[in-house]
This record gives sequence, structure tokens and C-alpha cells, in this order.
Amino acid sequence: METFLISCLLGAVTGTVLGLTGAGGAILAVPLLVFGLHMDMSEAVPIALLAVCISATVGALIGLKQKKLRYRAAGLIALTGALAAPAGLWLSQQLPHEPLVLLFALMLSYVAIRMLLLNRQHDPEAHAGMAHHPSPDIPCQSENSDGRLIWTWPCARVLCYSGMLAGFLSGLLGVGGGFVIVPALKKATYLQMQSILATSLAVVALVSVVGAGSAVMLGSMNWSVGIPFGVGALTGMMLGFKLLTFFSASKLQQGFAWMAIIIAIGMVLQLFI
Repeated sequence: METFLISCLLGAVTGTVLGLTGAGGAILAVPLLVFGLHMDMSEAVPIALLAVCISATVGALIGLKQKKLRYRAAGLIALTGALAAPAGLWLSQQLPHEPLVLLFALMLSYVAIRMLLLNRQHDPEAHAGMAHHPSPDIPCQSENSDGRLIWTWPCARVLCYSGMLAGFLSGLLGVGGGFVIVPALKKATYLQMQSILATSLAVVALVSVVGAGSAVMLGSMNWSVGIPFGVGALTGMMLGFKLLTFFSASKLQQGFAWMAIIIAIGMVLQLFI
């Protein structure tokens, strides 16, 4: 019973952060399982993928209902990510616990520092003005104000590359890949932030379901922890959506970045204690 309650609580924390940031909660799932339930990385990765898949799916469906989701872009990114996810999952099962923890901590630190350095609010008026003045530095142009993308080879190539990286890291480290997708869409498109987050959640959901399915077939899924953790994550994400209107996006990203740095340091210290 104690393990069940802890799993629900840790899942709720993951889901709440996912709902608030659109990406950050997924990357917290593994360290929470490692710290909270003393699991090895190889055990935590499949559970994190299952929880992220469940919660991100609901978030993506909400975005689709609100017509914020760019489903064709999400489908292309997710397709390439799904092809790379099993390779990452297989590698995670082969590597010892310590190297995986160090790799995860390094990645978490990189993401956090990048967020602190590049965290800027989008100006809607400036954004709208840019949409009417295409730049060669932005490969994915928009057809009109609703954000539909003009499909070209440079645009497809950028989205495919981001999908492959997100998928491989999803399988290897149990992360959703949103921390790859969100910056990629910011850099490659003129999409509004709400569309970027909804599209990212759709990609995370599609890529994670492949990773979680691969884990089930490999027999590495711990259902007694995975189910309550997933339910907690879904509940937490809905709470995060409710709380989103009360917080500044910039402050949320800064807060998440500092929390990620602390967690990364804790994961490394745990190896030597």
C-alpha cells in the first residue's frame, strides 16, 4: 500500500509539471522514481514512458479540441521518433545503472541551463508581424493566421531530425522528448506558444506509446508501480492545466530549470553516497 501511495504521489508531481510546462514533467518522471522508490534506471524508464504517454495523450486531445494542435507536423515528428525509440530503449537495457544516471543528469543540466539562458516571452504582436515577413532562417512558414504550415523539404527535414533525437532519448532515458520538440518548433516555425505546446504533447504521446509498448514486449514493465504512477500523472496534469492561468510562463520555466539543476546534482551525489 505504501508503494502504491508513493507511486500515485510521484505521478501527480510529474503530471502537474507536465500540465504547467507542456514538456518539463516528462523529464522529471525518471529521477522521481529513482529517488522516491529507489529504482534502477532500467526499471524506471518504462514506467516513466507509460505515465507520460497517458497524460500527454489527454493534453494533446485537449489541444486538438481547441484547434491549437498542428497534427500533421506532430505526426511527421512522431513517425521518425517512433522509429528511433526502440533503439534507445534497447540500449537502456544494456547499459549499467551508473552510466545511465550520469547521462541523464548531464542531459537534465543541459536542458535546465539552456532554459535559463534562452527563456524569453514571445510578443504576440511581434510574432504576428513576423508571420507576414518570412525569413530564410525559418524553414517552416505559415500559410495564414491559423498557423497551418507550408510543407517544404527543409521544413520536413528539420522536423524529422528533431523527431529522431526525441525518440531515441525517449527510449534511452524515459523522457518524453518535449524538451527537444518545443525548442525545435520555436526555432523552425512561427507557431504561437499554445500551438507549440499542444503539438509537443501530441508528439510526446505518440513517441512514448511506442517506447512503452516496446517495454511491455521486452517484459520490463513493472505494472504494480506503472499503473498508479500513470493515474497520478494524469490527475496531476489536469490540475496543472487548471493552475496554468495563475502563473507566468517565463517564471514557470525558470522555476523548472532550477528544480532540474537541483535534481541533477542530487542524482549524481546519490551515486557516491
